[in-house]
Amino acid sequence: MELERQNLKGKGNLVAKINSYRCNIKKPDDFESYWEDVISQADNVPLNIVCEKDPLRSSDDISVYEVFYDSIDNVRVSGWYSLPVKYEGQLPAILLLPGYQSDPAIPKDWARKGYACLSVNPRGKVRSRQQFDPGYPGLLTYSITDKNTYSYRGFYVDVWRGIDFLTFREEVDALRIGVTGSSQGGGLTITTAAMRHEIKAAASGAPYLCGFMDAIELTDSYPYQEINDYLKQYPESRDSVKNTLAYFDGHNFADKIECPIILNIGIQDNICPPETAYSLFECIGSKNKKLYEYDGHGHEAGRYLHTSVIEDFFDLHLKKGSLL
Repeated sequence: MELERQNLKGKGNLVAKINSYRCNIKKPDDFESYWEDVISQADNVPLNIVCEKDPLRSSDDISVYEVFYDSIDNVRVSGWYSLPVKYEGQLPAILLLPGYQSDPAIPKDWARKGYACLSVNPRGKVRSRQQFDPGYPGLLTYSITDKNTYSYRGFYVDVWRGIDFLTFREEVDALRIGVTGSSQGGGLTITTAAMRHEIKAAASGAPYLCGFMDAIELTDSYPYQEINDYLKQYPESRDSVKNTLAYFDGHNFADKIECPIILNIGIQDNICPPETAYSLFECIGSKNKKLYEYDGHGHEAGRYLHTSVIEDFFDLHLKKGSLL
């Protein structure tokens, strides 16, 4: 376990206070069986993959494809898939995961770095809204009192099925797959690295979906504020909300992570409180984990400084001849 701190001189007391925070989360007794059942339901749904080249978005050096596949409850979801035009042998792959409000990116930059990259559009995102569209705000609290119909049950599975797409591709080396994202994408990186053993390296930024019930007390910013808005309208539902969210909290997945993983956070993040990230980091099971703390940075979590760190991390763990 390592910590790397940027510009924290003279702020030791602040960092120590945040660093020592631990979220109050209890893993449900049936957590494992719940997710085993969800995965079993998903496995019974054929992927029915469509992958068609998009000439408009492709270029001389990068091929871009529109992707569609089926997920749990037979919901059709989409993605963008990018490859370098010229490559030899099989490619390492990246699963790129989206933020809460932002539209999933077309991942041409990763393809230029020599990766096959799938950018997933889970249900409710652009091009994945035909069957499920709770809106933004709305996704975080959709059916929040019932774990069997809560929005993130399907949302998580949509992301995990992206790994199935990658492993079916002949050009992808299934032994060299990484996952990354920031904010919601950072939270999804945690759950994906935990639940899919195919992941060999993970980079999570400013992780959301971690310490829900603590976060709503630590910040008054959205999206977490959606939960407070809901509880103001339905105060009698607090216990049901807390119980549902325990099945989806990154803390309760984190001990399953075995691959190398890095996290980056902004000390001044008022969207995803850094307290929840420190707490999450302590729960991660991997022996090869590192936390990068960026003082003077908010929710972007030092992105312009940290991008090269992520690139070097994946080069180390996923490029040919560097498998650890």
